[in-house]
Amino acid sequence: MAKRSILHMLDPMPNNSPFDINMALDAGFDVLIPYNNVKLDSVYGLTQDATFSRSPSNIKRTGIFIGGRDLGLAMDMLKTSKQAMVSPFEVSVFADPSGAFTTAAALVTCAEKELKAKHNKELKECSIVIFGGTGPVGIATGIIASLAGADVTLTDHLSADTALDVAKAYNRRFNCTLKGALANSEADKVQLVANTDIIFCTAKAGIQVLSAGVLKEATQLKVAGDVNAVPPFGIEGVKNDDCGAPLSHATKARGAVGIGALTIGNVKFQLQHELLEAMLGPEQPLYIDFRYAFNKAREMQFGPTID
Repeated sequence: MAKRSILHMLDPMPNNSPFDINMALDAGFDVLIPYNNVKLDSVYGLTQDATFSRSPSNIKRTGIFIGGRDLGLAMDMLKTSKQAMVSPFEVSVFADPSGAFTTAAALVTCAEKELKAKHNKELKECSIVIFGGTGPVGIATGIIASLAGADVTLTDHLSADTALDVAKAYNRRFNCTLKGALANSEADKVQLVANTDIIFCTAKAGIQVLSAGVLKEATQLKVAGDVNAVPPFGIEGVKNDDCGAPLSHATKARGAVGIGALTIGNVKFQLQHELLEAMLGPEQPLYIDFRYAFNKAREMQFGPTID
């Protein structure tokens, strides 16, 4: 008799994410076990406790989900969990801190789709500025886009040093080429958008980051994506359900289009659902991080043959 499917949800924060709990149940897991305040040095033991207690015939119906807010810590926890596996007691592990990996994968892929369709361009041909770039989604978006070949700048609204430090830290970790910049004033923002191809807004919800006045100074803008679903939206003129809609305020940029939070969120939702569902009984264990999520998002948008 097949055992019930179990997802062990490890989180270094005081509370596990209700969003992730809902998603896991809807993906088909029977039982969810949340663990909070989990330290890195506990992950090895927790992983082995979760795996050795089931027979090889039922172990495939066990999975581990890693949450939190710190991307680096989540990747360390994923690595530690993988190291703790002993064949044939191996299970799939999915890291998605603050939903950043799946949201970033969806955001970049949505932009890539519009870039190809409307401008016949590739990410590797483009410069990208990420406003709110030092938060989890901004960092994950920057890493994914940089590794895809884009010239990426992360911005912080308070400190250029913060943006530079974050860029340097993740460049060392993932061999990408992120830059850092300050985006405190309208003048700062005008300078940043003037000659960039893609703008992403991953800043705090309910705050307008880019005004119509700033957008009017963008001369080669092609795509603007905003993950903020709470009014006022992060980029003026980009509506929640926009999916390649003309960006009316970018009057100096030819053919610039916007992608709204609901469009991005729908791809993120489908992506996370498929990744969670894939953990239920694969022949070989899956180790899902931002790279895996981005490849899957590309497959969903373009089919399995894209480079």
